[in-house]
Amino acid sequence: MERLKTMMSLPEQTPVEQSAPQARTVYKIERLSKTYARNNLVALQDVNLDIRHGEFVSVIGSSGCGKSTLLKIMAGLMPPTTGRVVLEGKPVVGPRPDIGMMFQQATLLPWKTTLENVLMPIEIREGRAAARRSRDKAMDLLQLVGLGDFSNVYPGELSGGMAQRASICRMLVSDPAMLLLDEPFSALDELTRDFMNMELQRICLERGATAFLVTHSLAEAVILSDRILVMKARPGHVVEDITIDLPRPRSLDMINTPYFGEIVSHIRDLLGKEAHQ
Repeated sequence: MERLKTMMSLPEQTPVEQSAPQARTVYKIERLSKTYARNNLVALQDVNLDIRHGEFVSVIGSSGCGKSTLLKIMAGLMPPTTGRVVLEGKPVVGPRPDIGMMFQQATLLPWKTTLENVLMPIEIREGRAAARRSRDKAMDLLQLVGLGDFSNVYPGELSGGMAQRASICRMLVSDPAMLLLDEPFSALDELTRDFMNMELQRICLERGATAFLVTHSLAEAVILSDRILVMKARPGHVVEDITIDLPRPRSLDMINTPYFGEIVSHIRDLLGKEAHQ
């Protein structure tokens, strides 16, 4: 990556001050490995990672490199074979209310309104009374993503992008310390996906959110991330941790800059070498 710093210079822009490089570590992964006993497959080997408060980190790699396994372990949905994961100083040994997740599909309950779906995490953990007390907070989130007028609408009446915006609200309603995103916009058309990426960036910046994204899209990873982890398979491990030196807030116009293209080409080269091994 040194050639990116020496060959390419960013256009003159005034960057938004970012606290992530100096911020405290929120999520820590230490010497993490995962072996599936059923077939003795080593899915992950010696993964180490620190994610700081307010930082947006993406992981990218070919299918089968362990991205989904890593995300499940980070969410507390699967135990590691060795190593540990720590969020806010406490080991992650199961699902936690301070971990928010968003998946490829919106997974909204069709018999509940948009507002009721947003309040579901609170209702499940704390009961209906607590959910009712959180209605104003949920409405504020819906207003934040432009769905304030759709609070009483059912999921079947929402477009794909609107449903995923509702999913963002559901993820945020419990004020999680960590957002885990599993290709949340991969099922959307390209224009809607671009819009949702800009919305996600705006929300994360406004709320100072800490996020970890699994994606197959190089452009999506670069436009959203402070850092990108490139993973390779057999066994799954991180081969490079790339810092993205683009100012925020970012715009889609940056995709056409030489610096952006250099980063994408570098990642493509890394992944291409694996494909030919």
